[in-house]
Amino acid sequence: MDARIQVFEDKRIRTAWNEETEEWYFSVVDVVGVLTDSPNPRKYWSVLKTRLKKEGNESATNCSQLKLKSHTDGKSYKTDVADTEQLLRIIQSIPSPKAEPFKLWLAQVGRERIEETIDPELTIERALETYLKKGYTREWINQRLQAIQVRKELTDEWDVRGVQKGVEYAILTDEITKAWSGMSTRKYKNFKGLTKENLRDNMSTLELVLNMLAEATTTELSKTKNPQTFKENLEVAKSGGEAAGVARKEVERRTGKSVITSKNATELNQIVTNLIEGITEDKE
Repeated sequence: MDARIQVFEDKRIRTAWNEETEEWYFSVVDVVGVLTDSPNPRKYWSVLKTRLKKEGNESATNCSQLKLKSHTDGKSYKTDVADTEQLLRIIQSIPSPKAEPFKLWLAQVGRERIEETIDPELTIERALETYLKKGYTREWINQRLQAIQVRKELTDEWDVRGVQKGVEYAILTDEITKAWSGMSTRKYKNFKGLTKENLRDNMSTLELVLNMLAEATTTELSKTKNPQTFKENLEVAKSGGEAAGVARKEVERRTGKSVITSKNATELNQIVTNLIEGITEDKE
């Protein structure tokens, strides 16, 4: 567990990152203290938790406990923590003006998800809008949307082969990534300084293209070889990744530099911003 302190409105919220599950855990008492301004957030949470349990709220019932450093004496004590989903559910039960923006946001997200179920095309439109707001170029966004389609074709093929969503998807994806990039998905994310962020959203255009090649090749090999067992699917995934790995090494041989970059989305977008600013200054 990687314990950290997050600051919200000048108040500290203790958090812990679980690398194995790729999940953030938040101190519930700290969040309650920020949203309610209660002089005794621990007691407030105790009363709220009791009420939620009586109502059958599983978010309160399933809260884990982790040892986090106390704000007062610096010693570590067992503290109720919640993952993101649990925390948002708890926030919905807090009657506070500060909690209201979160509730409004959750309602908006819920409405959008219902709309996307009715009209799936909205998903693509909103993804495009989100990437633009984050500062990505339209060229990169086009590649990213194409990568989403390639990934969907691969997972559809895995469904046909009986591959289970979740752990088996993750294992096969890891095998593909390792075969073309030389790193596991976790090591690749660590190399870029990422935690829960999407790895593909933090790839350069060339990294994205090679990852697409690896997944598209895996799809075609699966259709050709017709794997029947998970072990056979694993071999196909490795083979598909290796094909893109050959392309990566050839690109690196010709360019004289590594395709894999430690830059994440923030840094990549800053490079684009600097280029635009430079061009603007030249014109002026």
